[in-house]
Amino acid sequence: MILKSPTILPAFKLSFGISVFALSLLVLLPFAMLLFTVQGMGWRDFWAAILEPRVLFAVWLTLKTAFLAALTNVFFGTLIAWVLVRYDFPGQKLVNALVDLPFALPTAVTGIALATLYAPNGLIGQWFPFKIAFTPLGIWLALVVVSLPFVVRAVQPVLEELSAEYEEAAATLGAGRFTTLRRVVLPEILPALVTGAGMAFARATGEYGSVIFVAGNIPMQSEILPLIIAAKFELFDIAGAGAVALFMLMISFAILFALNVWQWRLGRRTGR
Repeated sequence: MILKSPTILPAFKLSFGISVFALSLLVLLPFAMLLFTVQGMGWRDFWAAILEPRVLFAVWLTLKTAFLAALTNVFFGTLIAWVLVRYDFPGQKLVNALVDLPFALPTAVTGIALATLYAPNGLIGQWFPFKIAFTPLGIWLALVVVSLPFVVRAVQPVLEELSAEYEEAAATLGAGRFTTLRRVVLPEILPALVTGAGMAFARATGEYGSVIFVAGNIPMQSEILPLIIAAKFELFDIAGAGAVALFMLMISFAILFALNVWQWRLGRRTGR
């Protein structure tokens, strides 16, 4: 007679059922309603709403700035995580807490603060020979701020588990700092880095509150896709807003799916 192995956690069926119910209620149901909103449009009207020049420009601007923000945070987020893990310095706990500040602040507050600082007559913006606020550069800056914690918090635990002895051993074998980084540290943190970058990109593509105050919202120049969706809602074009939102969701899902497949393959390659 074959005995079933006992489960580690009790009440698996109950907890699994509650988890599926919560996931369906919080995630799947809104997506289903989005599909229901656009299902009556037909393919011709759906693509007509997507292929408007103003919408296409907003899609391209949103994806481009979100990708650049995620790429920026791959560098700076990893650097911040490295400093927090590998060094002890006065105010370390304060710096560690400041990383999570974009999570705690309302996004509108972040946008107003950035617009005040980087406006042409702002405290910082007045010293630049070019405009930062109310341009795509301001959008990129806002997205970098709000998505930075995702990369830091994804990489930081992996660096904490990675013993410094590996780096010391590489140094004793004659490896330089760049070689140690490329051959020892980077392969270990790469799966977490890809995960953090994917989450940062996902957050940046849907960011609204912090961007509208610093973007300028000029059509065909600095107008992001969430603003297009909000504008269609204000005009009671619910189906058009749903079509644009669904199209953006499809693009984001495809990119996130590709990143997750890449992260899974990296995990298998490194044995994680």
